[in-house]
Amino acid sequence: MKYFTLDELTRSRTATRLGIDNTPTTEATACLKLLVEHVLDPLRQAWGRPIAVTSGYRCPQLNKAVGGVPGSQHLLGQAADIVAGSPRDNARLYKLLQQLRLPVDQAIDEYGHQWLHVSYGPRNRRSYFSIDN
Repeated sequence: MKYFTLDELTRSRTATRLGIDNTPTTEATACLKLLVEHVLDPLRQAWGRPIAVTSGYRCPQLNKAVGGVPGSQHLLGQAADIVAGSPRDNARLYKLLQQLRLPVDQAIDEYGHQWLHVSYGPRNRRSYFSIDN
């Protein structure tokens, strides 16, 4: 884990505010490390500038509190929501992610590149799409 830490992949203002223990399981920690190794670190290396994680691992209580979907890969430590700065930078980051052909499961442009959801897991479908509402 060259550019990212477990702390930033598990940190949550909502969890802190609500007193939720968002400590990942051993299995989720292993998945977070794979996500970083196979997707986030190579993406950051190619981008050449910082990438911020806005949401990584979410325990079930936190996932419910933030309105996450019940089957979210965040629950397994397989997903992170990331930003590169502005929506314009996020759009460029999304394009770079596609060009690099990293082994993502899903890469989702969320709401006009407000943030990007990236995941890595056993399926690695290399699925790219946008959510607008």
